[in-house]
Amino acid sequence: QLQSKILILTICAAGIGGTFQYGYNISIINAPTLYIQTFMNKTWLERTGVPLESNVILLLWSFTVSAYPLGGLTGAVVAGPMAIVLGRKMSLLLNNVFVIIAALLSGFSRMAKSFEMIMIGRFFTGMNAGVSMNVQPMYLAESAPKKLRGAVALTSASFTALGLVLGQVVGLRELLGGEESWPFLLASNVVPALIQLTALPWFPESPRYLLIDRGDKESCISALQKLRGTSDLSAELEEMLAEEAAVKGQRAKNPWELLQNPALRWQLMSVVVLSSAMQLCGNDSMYFYAAYVFQEAGIPQDKIPYVVIGTGSCELITSITCNMIIDYAGRRPLLLGGYIFMAGWAIVFMVALSQQTQISWMPYLSMACIFAYILSFGIGPAGVTGVLPTEVFDQMSRPAAYMICGSLLWFNLFLVGTAFPFIVKSLSHFCYIPFLVVCICTALYVGFFLPETKGKSFLEISEEFKKRNFKAQTHSGFYKGPEEIKSTVL
Repeated sequence: QLQSKILILTICAAGIGGTFQYGYNISIINAPTLYIQTFMNKTWLERTGVPLESNVILLLWSFTVSAYPLGGLTGAVVAGPMAIVLGRKMSLLLNNVFVIIAALLSGFSRMAKSFEMIMIGRFFTGMNAGVSMNVQPMYLAESAPKKLRGAVALTSASFTALGLVLGQVVGLRELLGGEESWPFLLASNVVPALIQLTALPWFPESPRYLLIDRGDKESCISALQKLRGTSDLSAELEEMLAEEAAVKGQRAKNPWELLQNPALRWQLMSVVVLSSAMQLCGNDSMYFYAAYVFQEAGIPQDKIPYVVIGTGSCELITSITCNMIIDYAGRRPLLLGGYIFMAGWAIVFMVALSQQTQISWMPYLSMACIFAYILSFGIGPAGVTGVLPTEVFDQMSRPAAYMICGSLLWFNLFLVGTAFPFIVKSLSHFCYIPFLVVCICTALYVGFFLPETKGKSFLEISEEFKKRNFKAQTHSGFYKGPEEIKSTVL
């Protein structure tokens, strides 16, 4: 029992300063939007004696918002080398430095009369999230026993959702969302960082990293004993040693090598498709729409922030549910179901939006659609997507795969954030058509090409993909002989 406690505590220590920060920092910026824009205008007026035009304020604000995904992209790129050189645990610990810098910059921005500090702070916050979104699922999936691997790696999604909800709660006017307290709201992300810095050092490094990357069998066994207790470790150790033998003599690959390697074609394609779909499926844009739809449904303006917390809680509840069922249901059904349902809800949502003014009960239908869409996203795509790179790549390719995955995730977040207002402008009620197409295409890809990884060892999964990658060559196997003979003659 003690050992399962240690695994649970390791998950919490990694999560609180890890993906929790990603969710938390996405949602705390929403509450003080107007106050920060007023602060920008006031500061500029004091500096130059001329107030800012409204479109310039909007431009400065969009710089502030987009600094976050740009930082995330930078973080995703450095996460790979960090995980290889420093180890998984040390990377997570060092990663808190970025948040502490960001909290100091944002916290003192009003005192220093500098809105540029908020922008730089958001960039550093993004870097922290970029690193943790890549390193945390890797660290946890490598530390978990095979039968719990899906559930343990999925906790990353639960911590993201928890961060979203807590960010919405802390951003309420009664707490830190008021006009006086917004610098404290932006600096409050230092608290999870300090919790992680005090807790995580007590827990072991990823046993797989110690054995396969470092070649340190002693430390690996002691880490395994801490995580699993006295139960028989021989089977698990044997599996790791087999994996070590399979990659012996190789060094950790970089993203460029993954792209060139035909043996990793399907794995890479699957990860690229699913990582892109996660941001391009329109889930984050639902939050953008939430306030407008709730207003149309007749909810008073001052009560809307409380209802928005309900949307965040939806994602939290489903990601916890998904945690419980992923190792029974498997990865494929959850992904497939999630995307099919989202496609259905997107159609209903567009119809409801177009009839919003004609039919009195339509706003309530669109409200239901928002909740249903977020629930469908939470039950499959939100969690499973983060687990897959760990499962379908071997130890030497994994950090590079997460670099590609993370870079795509942040680039697409930036893309959707920038493009969505224009999509709404041009397509108005039918703004969900691009997202609908993404959901349908992803569901088709999962249905036809993605193998199930539930309950298989990393080596078994690699073998399964190997068959797919070299299927084309086995068909043309008959012609191999003469070609080889020709080449030797030359």
